[in-house]
Amino acid sequence: MNDTRDSDIIISPQKNKNEKEIPAEGIFFVNPTEATLEMGEMKRLKSESRFLFNSQLYLRDETKFIAGPAIGAPMAALTMEKLIALGAKRIILFGWCGALSRDLHIGDVLVPHLALSGEGTSEYYSTEEQQAGPDEGLRGKVVDLFAANEVETHDGCVWSTDAVYREKRSVLTGLHKRGVSAIDMEYSALCSVAKFRGIEFAAVLVVSDEIWGKSWRPGFSSKVFKKKSALARQLLINNNIGMQEK
Repeated sequence: MNDTRDSDIIISPQKNKNEKEIPAEGIFFVNPTEATLEMGEMKRLKSESRFLFNSQLYLRDETKFIAGPAIGAPMAALTMEKLIALGAKRIILFGWCGALSRDLHIGDVLVPHLALSGEGTSEYYSTEEQQAGPDEGLRGKVVDLFAANEVETHDGCVWSTDAVYREKRSVLTGLHKRGVSAIDMEYSALCSVAKFRGIEFAAVLVVSDEIWGKSWRPGFSSKVFKKKSALARQLLINNNIGMQEK
C-alpha cells in the first residue's frame, strides 16, 4: 500500500508476496480477554490462522476474519494498518469503555457516533481538529443488528486516552460538558486510520466501569458485564454486518 499522498513517508503498510489476502470484513478485539476467548474458539473449530505481528489473526470462514489483541492507540493503529493492507475493507472494533455519562451503566452497549482524540496517534493521520467518527452506514447496520436481536444500544461521543491512570476529575468534568459519554484507549485513533485509508469502520463498546460518580466503580467481573459482552461478541461474529439490509 504505497502512500501516494505524501512522498515524504518512509514506511507504508503492505501485503508481502507470501501473504494471502484476508476477507473484507472482520472483528477487531483489542482487549486480550476477549481476544483470548475468541481465538481459543477459532482454534477449537480448526479455523485457518495467519501471522499477524504481535497479535493473532484467524479466518472464521471465507467471509470474515477475527483479529486481536492490540491495546492502546499506537498498537491498534499499527494492527489495523496491516489488516487493511491485507485486504480488510470493513472493520468493527469490539472493546470496553468507562462511562462518563450518568445515562450509561455497567453492561450497557455503546455504538458511538463520534470520537474525540486524547491520544497521540490520530494527529499523524489528520491535520484537522482531532474529532472524527465511524462510517455511519456500517454503524447503522450494527445498531439494526442488535435491535433485531432485542439488544438495546446507546450512542454517544467517546474520548480515547493513552493514560487511564492519569485521568483527572477536572478534565473528565470538562469532557462531559463537551458531550463526551465514555472513555477508551483506541476508538478515536482507529476512526482516524479508517478515514485516512478509506475503509468502513464502526465500534461496539461494552461499559466495563463507571467514572461519573464520586468514586470509580469497576464492573469487569460483574455478571451483567460478562453476559452482555458475550452476547455482543457472538452477534458480531455470527453475522456478516456488511450484508445486513438497511
